Amino acid sequence: MSKMTLVLVDDHALFRNGLHELLERRGLDVIGMTGNALEALDLVKKTTPDLVLLDLRMQNLTGLQVLKQIRDELPEQQVVILTTSIEEDDLLDALKLGATGYLLKDLEPDAFVDMLHQAYAGETVIAPDLTGLLAKAAIATYSDEKRGGNNSHQLTAREMDVLQHIAKGRSNKEIARSLGIVDGTVKLHVRAVLKKLGVKSRVQAAIMAVSENLLQDTDTID
Repeated sequence: MSKMTLVLVDDHALFRNGLHELLERRGLDVIGMTGNALEALDLVKKTTPDLVLLDLRMQNLTGLQVLKQIRDELPEQQVVILTTSIEEDDLLDALKLGATGYLLKDLEPDAFVDMLHQAYAGETVIAPDLTGLLAKAAIATYSDEKRGGNNSHQLTAREMDVLQHIAKGRSNKEIARSLGIVDGTVKLHVRAVLKKLGVKSRVQAAIMAVSENLLQDTDTID
C-alpha cells in the first residue's frame, strides 16, 4: 500500500520542519515544503500530492488566497487548512472555498494523523473544538437573515427538518427526540439528505445548507 503524500505550506520554518519529521515518523511521505505562499501553487502542480497542508497566516498571500488559487486550477486537489485561528469567518470561508478540512496546530499528533487519513478518504474534517463553532455560525447566519429557505435539491419536508437539526450540530438521538421518531429513521433521513445534497458528511451538509440558503426560519424548531 503506497504512502499518503503531502505538501506543507507554512512560513514558520521550525513548525514546518517539525511537522515534516512528525509525519514521516508516522509513515506519511512529505514530498514538498515551502514557506513562500507565492510558490505554493507551482509546488502543488509539480508534486501532485494527496493532501496539501496549508497555513492561513502567511506573508505575501493569505492561506485563503492560496486555497482559491489551488481550487481554481486544481479543483480535485484536497487541501487541509492547518492553523491557530479559531475565527468563525476563517473556518466558514475555508470550507466554502473547498477546503477538505480545518485543523488546529495544537491537536494531539495521533488525532491529527487520524484526521489526515479521514480527509484523504474524502471526509471533511474539522478540529473537534470547532464543531460547535460551526453550528453556532450556521445558526447565526439564518437567524440574522430570517431565511425563507430554498429547496432546489428536492428534499422532503421531513428531510428539511433533519437538515436544519444537522446544521445545529445535533446528534441522531437528539434529532429523533425532537422530531418524535426513532434513531433508525433519523439515520435513513440523514443518509437521504447527504445523497441528495451530493456530500459525504454532516459538516459538508451544514456548510451547503448555509451557503445555498437551504435553511428555513427555525424559530419553531426546538
